[in-house]
Amino acid sequence: MIYHYCRVSTKEQCVDRQIDALNGYKKADMIFIDRQSGKDFDRPEYKKMKSVVVSGDEVIIEELDRLGRNKEEIQSELKWFKKHGITVRLLDVPTTLMDFKGQDWIGDMLNSILIEVLGSMAEQERKKIRKRQREGIEAMKRRGEWDRYGRPRSATDGFEKFLQKQKDGQMTVKECCAAMGISRSTYYNRARATINDERK
Repeated sequence: MIYHYCRVSTKEQCVDRQIDALNGYKKADMIFIDRQSGKDFDRPEYKKMKSVVVSGDEVIIEELDRLGRNKEEIQSELKWFKKHGITVRLLDVPTTLMDFKGQDWIGDMLNSILIEVLGSMAEQERKKIRKRQREGIEAMKRRGEWDRYGRPRSATDGFEKFLQKQKDGQMTVKECCAAMGISRSTYYNRARATINDERK
C-alpha cells in the first residue's frame, strides 16, 4: 500500500500543493492530512496512519518539515518505520527515493546525514517562528495594541458595539464576525466574556 501524509500548521492553510507534488511522484491508496503544528507527533491523522501501515508499505511525504519540526522526534519516528519494514520517502531528501540495489547501508548513511541536517534546520525554523511571535506580541503590548482578552485590538475593537447591535436584531452574528474579521467561535467566546464582565 502507498500512503501520502500531508501536514499544514493551521486549519486555514491548503494542502493542495503538497497533494499535487506527491501525486506527481506516485499515486496513493490513502491520504492522511493533519492541520496542526509540527512541534510533536500527537496528531490524530498521523497516529491513525501509524495504526494501519504494515511491513512493505510506503509512506510518502513532500518535505521533512511536513513530517515534523523536532529533530530528535523525527529521527525516532523514522527509526520506528524502518524497524517495522515501512519505507518512508521524502521528496526533498532525494536519497530516500533511490534504490541502492542491495547496498542499503549506503542509503541509510546518506539518509541519516541529510535528515540530521534538514531536521536541525526545521527545528531552528520552529524556534525562530516562536521567537518572532513572542517579540511581535510584546511589541503590540508595549504599544497598547493588545486587549485584555489576549487578542490584537485591531481584530476585536468595538466588540461591545457589535454585540449590542446583534442583541437588538440590527445585525446577525455572521455579519458581526465579517465586520470584525473574527470567527464565530471567537465571537461567542468574546460574548460570554463580555457578559461575565458585566455581571461582576
